[in-house]
Amino acid sequence: MALALARKYRPSTFSDLIGQESVSKTLSLALESEKLSHAYLFSGIRGSGKTSTARIFAKALLCEKGPTNNPCQVCEHCVMANEGRHMDIIEMDAASNRGIEDIKELIEHTKYKPSMGRFKIFIIDEVHMLTVQAFNALLKTLEEPPEFVKFILATTDPLKLPSTILSRTQHFRFKKLPQKVIGEHLGFILGKEGVEYNDDALQIIARSAQGSMRDALTLLDQAIVYADGLIDTPSVTNMLGVVDPEVLESLISSILNKRKEEIIAFTNEYAAYEAEMIIDELTLHLRDKLLNGAPELTTLTIERFFKILADGKKLLSTGASGDFVLLLTLFKMLESMEIHTIDSMIHKLQNELSIDKNISQTAASESPKEREKPLVNKPAPQDSVQLAPQKEEPLTPQPQKLFTKLIKKIYDRNYDLGEIFQEHITFVSFENSTLTWESTLEGETKKRLIKNWPLIKLFVEEIFGLDTKISNLSKKKTPSNELKELPPAPQAKNPQLSQDIATQSKQEPIAQTNSCIMPEANSEASRDKDPNELLDEPMVQEFIKNLEPKRVIIKQKS
Repeated sequence: MALALARKYRPSTFSDLIGQESVSKTLSLALESEKLSHAYLFSGIRGSGKTSTARIFAKALLCEKGPTNNPCQVCEHCVMANEGRHMDIIEMDAASNRGIEDIKELIEHTKYKPSMGRFKIFIIDEVHMLTVQAFNALLKTLEEPPEFVKFILATTDPLKLPSTILSRTQHFRFKKLPQKVIGEHLGFILGKEGVEYNDDALQIIARSAQGSMRDALTLLDQAIVYADGLIDTPSVTNMLGVVDPEVLESLISSILNKRKEEIIAFTNEYAAYEAEMIIDELTLHLRDKLLNGAPELTTLTIERFFKILADGKKLLSTGASGDFVLLLTLFKMLESMEIHTIDSMIHKLQNELSIDKNISQTAASESPKEREKPLVNKPAPQDSVQLAPQKEEPLTPQPQKLFTKLIKKIYDRNYDLGEIFQEHITFVSFENSTLTWESTLEGETKKRLIKNWPLIKLFVEEIFGLDTKISNLSKKKTPSNELKELPPAPQAKNPQLSQDIATQSKQEPIAQTNSCIMPEANSEASRDKDPNELLDEPMVQEFIKNLEPKRVIIKQKS
């Protein structure tokens, strides 16, 4: 009866170990120099060679020519070790013998000398499965065993071991086997077995093994039976239920070129396959693309695809329909390609901002004579408001163009606000990083502008520079009807006060645009009062107290 490949080609010497050169070299040197420890810990993924290494090491310790790093394979000890019947090599599966009673029995065996060899060796597989009480019982013996006792512990999860156990052993970590190494070893075995194959099929098997040589050999056994003489890519993909790499390559091309019809056709054709398996295969295919440096896929694109595939696996874990999740995942990968457009927009915006900054710096460096050129008020926006064609006008100074751009931006963001700004704000100057304008805002329009002030200030800093300050010159609209003449000032009881008012009026007879009007003294309530008594009225006293001569309009009778 033929043995399984995993047993038939189990390594028997350190040189036969595949992909664990550091471990085999260290153990070989320890045997050669006879610097041996009393306890060893081998950790690594399943099928990485932990148990095989433990058996080779035990055989090397018991060989008649040993301890040696190259057992003779012909002495009684080597033959019995290879056949698994040596009395001084005691193997224990901690997964099925994990209690304190099992450990007590093992400790009892350590009290007796070897039956025929120089050492008594205990190999405990899956040691992390022992209970806490069993670990505590093993501690003392593991730390100070008899001279003829050697412990070799093997585990796939060293993090579950107590630190007290780890500190009492020499720890050897077995690496995950590379896909290329597994593929080459499978080819070597098929050559010995006389089975034809192609390299792509072996790479699919090696990738499916995920770093485990034992899993790869088990799949190879299955492939030899299924392929019936020739192990090729179609037979392996059909056997494993995976998607052909060429089909995955075509699917990635459809996503990159945004061909939805081909993506839908793929999901319909592979509806019988497990969605999780297809997502895993896509992930591995993208990994190969990243390692091989595919020019059509950037690192950023691969990262986006990987996140989308990971989200798809999460959806599958919730029990969602596999067909729907797969289609949704592929469409999300398709739409993620639109992010390239956003990237280009960001670069374009950055370029515009740098140009605007250069313009503002140029405007700030202009001479005063250039800034004194006539300005054109209230430029019309071009993008959001369509106006009648106008005659060509001479070029305006640079700050005025920037102010025009400011009004356009406000129009684009808020049309009503842009109309208010264009109608009531007039550009004056831009000097020393200070933007000056005149405002005729009143009432509700003024409140509207104040409410949107943060937005306006943001646009000003964006166009004129971050350090731009704003100076507002308030200017009220001139009413259509002329201002009424003020009634003659009443004679004050205090002659000195009347004299001061008259003196101030002569000095500044002309008022500013914003005027302050005295309350009328000819109302019916005060018409019959003496003028001197009007000065005692609270309203008049308050007016005189807050009087600002620059704002009083006084017209003297001729």
